[in-house]
Amino acid sequence: MDEKGRVSLPAAFRREAEEGRFILLQWEKPYLTLFPESKWVEVQERLMEFRKSNTEAWNQVRVIVSGAVEVSPDKQGRILVPAALQEAGGLSSTVLLSGNIDRVEIWDPDTYRAAVQERAGDMAQFAHRLFG
Repeated sequence: MDEKGRVSLPAAFRREAEEGRFILLQWEKPYLTLFPESKWVEVQERLMEFRKSNTEAWNQVRVIVSGAVEVSPDKQGRILVPAALQEAGGLSSTVLLSGNIDRVEIWDPDTYRAAVQERAGDMAQFAHRLFG
């Protein structure tokens, strides 16, 4: 991440967004999630259903969407991560972008190693269950 809070997205990630728009938010600590706009529409539909079916969910939905921002890559393929989201994600000059099927996660590299890699468990057993 540069000094202005911009993160360069790999071209493969940028191609996933129709019209070049993404939604960036923190719905789960300690990382940020970047959704292509088309996927965010699906998430919004689930949030509305959740809100309709559970009257106590209104504030939970508010918390989730209150920090969501629309971002678009500039000509160099960078998105601007607002200061509040940088702080929420514990991000500094070095960030790790991790593609996660239908979204991109933005992590502090040390936090990623501690939270993901060290807790991954027996990957061979997991892989055999998925791939046979």
